[in-house]
Amino acid sequence: MSGGTARLFIGGEWVEPAGGHYEVVNPADESVVGLAPEASPEQVHEAARAAREAFAVWSRTRPQERAAVLDRAADIMQREYEPWAELARAETGAPTGIARGMQVGVGVARFRRYAAGALEPVERGLPPQVTEAGPMGAASVLGALEVRQPVGVVSCITSYNNPWANPAGKVAPALAMGNTVVVKPAPQDPLSVFKMAEALAEAGAPPGVVNVVCGQSVAVGEAAVDSPDVDMVSFTGSTGVGQKIAEVCGRSMKRQLMELGGKGAAIVFDDADLDAATTGIGTTFSFYSGQICTAPTRVLVHRSVHDALLARLAGYASYLKVGDPAERGTVVGPVISAAHRDRVEAYVELGRKEGARVVVGGERPVVGPGGKGFYVAPTLLADCTNEMRVVREEIFGPVVVVVPFDTEEEAVALANDSDYGLLSYVWSGDVARAFRVARRLRAGGVGVNTIGRNMEAPFGGFKKSGVGRDVGSYALHAYSEVQSIVWTT
Repeated sequence: MSGGTARLFIGGEWVEPAGGHYEVVNPADESVVGLAPEASPEQVHEAARAAREAFAVWSRTRPQERAAVLDRAADIMQREYEPWAELARAETGAPTGIARGMQVGVGVARFRRYAAGALEPVERGLPPQVTEAGPMGAASVLGALEVRQPVGVVSCITSYNNPWANPAGKVAPALAMGNTVVVKPAPQDPLSVFKMAEALAEAGAPPGVVNVVCGQSVAVGEAAVDSPDVDMVSFTGSTGVGQKIAEVCGRSMKRQLMELGGKGAAIVFDDADLDAATTGIGTTFSFYSGQICTAPTRVLVHRSVHDALLARLAGYASYLKVGDPAERGTVVGPVISAAHRDRVEAYVELGRKEGARVVVGGERPVVGPGGKGFYVAPTLLADCTNEMRVVREEIFGPVVVVVPFDTEEEAVALANDSDYGLLSYVWSGDVARAFRVARRLRAGGVGVNTIGRNMEAPFGGFKKSGVGRDVGSYALHAYSEVQSIVWTT
């Protein structure tokens, strides 16, 4: 699949990049997918200015008109589903099923959801309040109205593991609420996001409402954050980068929505359905090759079932087919780049040095002729303790670490002894205990006997896993400011 040569999208125009183009590499075979534009910081500021000008009109557009644009964009994405899914597969290395269902498919669904969200009430009458009589006479009644207003220009900085689902989850609710956006996709796989811009332009989004800039330079991302025309930054990525963004936003009091790193604790009690727990935890090996912040990567298992679960996880990891994501039957594709493959492998080696035992995996798979591609075998590490770096730090690859526990109190303490708190999981046959433990976990979300997510439930993290909540109606709240209007009757 060729992604062609992309240009920047600024103020409704396709613009040649000041820094030329760079190659987007297919992580499965190291071929060139297409050429991505390298913006200059000034072009990023230009995009923010275009968004600022467009905001004056788009924010006053009737919700029905905004919803219609989002719906038409979803229609276009559906029309181009097959080629755009192939592009997503080529630039991310995600297996075909994931590229279709969890990339373009989720993008379509989110645009549909927030087309409907644009029509949700933004005003709420509050109970009247009777004031006490003052020196000038009788008491009065104060009426009040709560109104949701758009924030303004939103800089959407997205991650490489979800070049459709993640941008759609930012752009669609932001536009539905009347904001305008500057989208800065990850440099590794930006071509899909330019297709999203094409869909919105064809759907009738006015010039400047959606702008897409791109680049490998750190200066491009910095400009997307510190532009004086940006009112809010919505970022998905590493905790370290998120902390730097927060510092810049703090200087000018920009709104922030941050989805950062995760090291999900998966607590497996002695009465758990071990087959179900194995299937849930095993998604770390297979789903995006572990490149997902919600993965249950840190398994805390009751000592009495430790060996049984370990055997099941080892068998599960060994069974998965690692290979070219375009081939039928492939479950585990490559990681995004050679640099990231080296990083994951370095963590596995670090685990060995720390005393962890490699139960399965740990080697570099050879896939296809010539050994091209950035593959990491599903890897299971046992004999781990909570002090090890492989247990405490986000690896972001198909690596699961296992730590035993003896009591419920110890399990909760181990789970909470982490810098992260995005999603955690509890498997137990005792539902009352599972919910009791879930309430004690310092995490933004907890799955009880499931890794599934309700896409109307608020999503976000505690501690260094992020700031704010989105998904469902919470995303509409995240991209709006609350205004109160009070009057005397």
